[in-house]
This record gives sequence, structure tokens and C-alpha cells, in this order.
Amino acid sequence: MTRQAVSWEPGGVVVGADAGEVSYGLRSGRPKVTVGGGDGHRGLWLSNVRWSNNEQLCRETMTAVSPHRTYEILEVAQLTGLEPARLRVWERRYAVVRPRRQQNRYRAYTGEQVALLRAFARLCAAGERIGDLVKQPRDEIVARAESTVLQSSPIAPLLNALRRLDRERSLALLEAERSTRTPAELGREIILPLAQLVGDQWALGRLSIAAEHLATEVVVTTLKAELTRQPGKGPLLLAACFPGERHEWGFLVALIELRDRGWRIQYHGTDLPFSEVTEAAWTVTPQVVALSSANPANVMARLVELRALPRLLPPGVTVVIGGEGATANRARLHRARLKVGMEEMPLPGVSRPVRHAAGAA
Repeated sequence: MTRQAVSWEPGGVVVGADAGEVSYGLRSGRPKVTVGGGDGHRGLWLSNVRWSNNEQLCRETMTAVSPHRTYEILEVAQLTGLEPARLRVWERRYAVVRPRRQQNRYRAYTGEQVALLRAFARLCAAGERIGDLVKQPRDEIVARAESTVLQSSPIAPLLNALRRLDRERSLALLEAERSTRTPAELGREIILPLAQLVGDQWALGRLSIAAEHLATEVVVTTLKAELTRQPGKGPLLLAACFPGERHEWGFLVALIELRDRGWRIQYHGTDLPFSEVTEAAWTVTPQVVALSSANPANVMARLVELRALPRLLPPGVTVVIGGEGATANRARLHRARLKVGMEEMPLPGVSRPVRHAAGAA
């Protein structure tokens, strides 16, 4: 699985393979730090459910953390539910975690630190005192916080099956949940909470990479089956992840939601070169091309290509860029005359591209 958080708007949480460490702040929405190259592990990217107008669902977008990037304090506040002032007090008085300081003196929290803070926050929300909790072993805190989430939760047996690397059981459990829920409920009640737990457990070293990858395979299989189970009948939306991006949990959740809103979805998967996007658009002439990036650095590195993209597509095709990478580069993408996020997505059928022969200029 790639470590995920669903939303095409307030930001996913993940960087892609070989993308390096990225920290961007909610103050400016701009990338703050880019360091080195990644180690090839994939992040869980639920970065897409901002497609939804449901405010509760939007607040759940930034849920999973990645061990391959850092977070500033306002991001951590959103991820943990702890106010920045409280985070500072916990650091100064209790040394719950000690984030490093960037050159601009902003705090930079690791994914592991965010996951640990979330564990403390869960127990405090249940009535415990931080002064007592900091005296207890970290593993005990994490285990008890997990148990508060899993208690009577339908995702508890699913997480256990993933830990045992039981693919058949995991698929069966996920299918059982799908059969009793609407697609939106499946995303909100099962996929997003599972993403958060898997992200936290991986960041804290309590879930194997094999289990994380199995979770991705199981979830993506289920979401793709749902996406194709009832094809949309409206105007065509051609969708793909940026080159180098493999974070599709949230994108698939978002595409299912768009399908239910009347779009006919043609999904071309992860890591699709822009030249292939262009060729596909001339072949099928969609109303919208939707591209997803969870990595701010990846978007920045491809700004020249993105500026040229609308001129290479058939007339009338709207390009919408979503995901954490787009949110962090909103101003730059707007200057390139590209739309960013769900609120800038046209309604189905508002405009239709002019049909041209494939490859026409």
C-alpha cells in the first residue's frame, strides 16, 4: 500500500518512490524542504476525497503519515487534533517528541513522531492525563491507542488478516464490508480508517512492509472492481496518476465518487507519462483530464510540462490537477492556467470538447 490520506484538496500525506523528503507548510501552501532521494518505499496516498462536498469527509483527508517526509506544526495539528499551542507545551514541558528545526526555524516532525503524537492524543481524548502517559513505555502507549481505535471496529479483523499476510481473508472481509455499504460509506468508514492505522503502524515500525504492500494490493483490487462494477453514463473523465506516482487509494475513492456524480471514468493507472495522457486524450476526447500527485516536489519538477499540457490536448478539454502535490503548488498551477482541486472541477456536461481526428494539431 502506499501510505495515504484521501483528498484532492487539503492534502494527502505521502511522497512517492525516489521522491525524497518533502515538507510543506499550511501557512503558505508552498514546499519548504526537499532533501535527498527516497528509498523507493511508497507512501499511502489517500489524497483525493476532497472531491466530496461532505465536510466531515474532507476533514478526514489528512489521516495517514509517511515516514519519508516531514510535517510542520499546522499539518501536525490537523493530523492529530491537537492545537499548535498544546503541541508546543507537550514538547517543552513533557518532551513527548522533539521535532528538529528547519533553517527557517519552523518545526519539522517526522512521520513517526506524528503517529506517536496521535497515539497520545487518542488516550488523552479517552480521559487520560498526558503527565501520566509520558511515564509509560512508548510501545504500551501505541498498543493501547490502537486498541481504542479497533474496539468494536469492523476494520480490526481486516488489520489482523493483513498482519498475518492472509490475502484471501483480507479480500473476503473487505468484500463483506463493501456489500453492506454505499461506495462513499466504504471509503469513509473502512478505507480511510484503515489507511490511518496502516500508516501509523508502518511509521512506528509495527507493521511489516510486506503487510503494507498486501494492504495496497487488496484495497486497490477492491476499489478498481467497484469503479468498473457500474460504469458511469455521463461525459468522459480521463484519469491518471503523475509520472513517478503510485499512490492510488484515495484517487480511486475519489473517482468512484465522481462516477456516482455522473462522470464516466476511464482510469489509466499510476505512473503515466504525460505524452501517454496526451495520446489517450486525442483518442477518446474526454471532457476532463484529471491528474493526481501526492508529492509537491514531483509537481514542481514537472511545471514546464504541465504548462504545455493544455495546448497539447484537444480543444475544450479541461485539465484538473489534484492531490497534495497540487495543493502545495496551487499558485504555480493557476499561473499555468490549470485548475486545482475539486472546487474547480466543472460539472458533468457543462462543456464538451470538439472532436478531432486523433493526433490533429
